[in-house]
Amino acid sequence: MLPSMPFFHICISSRKINLYCISGGTQPNFDAIVPPRLISFTNTTNTTTTTNTTRSTSSVGKKEEIANAIKVVEEKLQVIRSWASNSSKPRSCDGRGVFVYDLPPKFNKELMQHCRDLLLPWTDFCNYFKNDAKGEPIPSLGDRWFRTHQYSLEPIFHSRLLKHPCRVRDEAEAKLFYVPFYAGLDVLRWHFKNNVSGDVKDSLGVQLVSWLETSSKWWARNSGADHVFVLGKISWDFRRSDEGAWGTRLLELRQMRNSLKLLIERHPWEVNDIGVPHPTYFHPKTDDDVRAWQARIISSARTSLASFVGAARPDAEESIRSALIEQCESSSGECRFLDCGTGACANPEAVIGVFEESEFCMQPPGDSPTRRSVFDGLISGCIPVLFDPFTAYYQYPWHLPEERGLYSVFVDKEEVREGKVNVMERLRRVSKKERDDMRRYIVYELMPRLVYADSDAEMERFDDAFDVAMEGLFSRISRLEL
Repeated sequence: MLPSMPFFHICISSRKINLYCISGGTQPNFDAIVPPRLISFTNTTNTTTTTNTTRSTSSVGKKEEIANAIKVVEEKLQVIRSWASNSSKPRSCDGRGVFVYDLPPKFNKELMQHCRDLLLPWTDFCNYFKNDAKGEPIPSLGDRWFRTHQYSLEPIFHSRLLKHPCRVRDEAEAKLFYVPFYAGLDVLRWHFKNNVSGDVKDSLGVQLVSWLETSSKWWARNSGADHVFVLGKISWDFRRSDEGAWGTRLLELRQMRNSLKLLIERHPWEVNDIGVPHPTYFHPKTDDDVRAWQARIISSARTSLASFVGAARPDAEESIRSALIEQCESSSGECRFLDCGTGACANPEAVIGVFEESEFCMQPPGDSPTRRSVFDGLISGCIPVLFDPFTAYYQYPWHLPEERGLYSVFVDKEEVREGKVNVMERLRRVSKKERDDMRRYIVYELMPRLVYADSDAEMERFDDAFDVAMEGLFSRISRLEL
């Protein structure tokens, strides 16, 4: 918080999370003045409460207010970025032991056993949990490609940690403690079930915290600060604000405040929320697997200037998707639109095929600011066009570089919504050299760090998304005064 800034508030909105705002002040229990009808998360002495307000806006101009709030978000992101490790393979395990809790099965294995009714009536998850949660193979794309679900991060990470070279069986030897609670799967099972109370939704998370408090002296020793949770859904799904909303209140529990959380979408104002890539379909096992894919996508014929893989959101007033689809379809064949509303995006071959043939991939926000599609596009060598900084820039400080222009193009969503910019015209002005430079950076520098390798990976040269996350965690733990 800047001394000259008495308070701030900033909001993000989507179909899934409606409107969420946060306010903060330099004084405890400050009285923030925020726009009408907003839900405000008021930060007072490191606690988070929910308040409603109908007061008028501050005299501070809207743009200045948002700019000041963004500064706070970026300052928190810089803190997380400072924890990133610069180490490279090979690494020693001295002082880097990681202990994996053997939790009662109800916290993980039993959730997977309910795969047929996790997300009824749309998805049978059982096939997605095959092959250490990579899913079924996709031979047409190659022998390291699988039908991986976007919510499979928790079992994927667990499988890797069980085989981590620095795993220890004696808790006294550990510096980092991993709690394999599949909280994302716990959230999923309640999403579309009616008449389920908040207490029922929260019950397993409350039981998990109780188990840690009664079964582990190491949890109490440092108030959970050296413990990490991997959560395979977005942060908002664990911060339910009212009884009728979906999700749980796991991350609102007081006992969870100090622990480290790896999520596919982080809460921008929570320094212990750390964003990690969504799982993609590619899971290399060796360095040669990575090199082979790099060779393929760097030489792919990019026959389309741009593409959009997604569906329109006609009922979401804040969505810019319809405008992007219109611009794409009126571009005289320069842009490809793969309509997910028809079910076409359930076919990974179709999705990756579009990305491989496109110079740029439009990546507007969807149910929440982030998209798995960003990572599917990046690993295919497709340059992302981002419209909201919360989609990637404020999410993945360990996996994406601070210099945004190295790998992406940004177009403000408000300019699109107001009809001030034609995205296709903007992309035509990007020179071939700029495109080639960005693509080389994506293919050779970023791509290996964005995929989750096989649980039996034998990569010596490349760090994958799991390696990058673990090195960041070890670096963070080494800086804690425990």
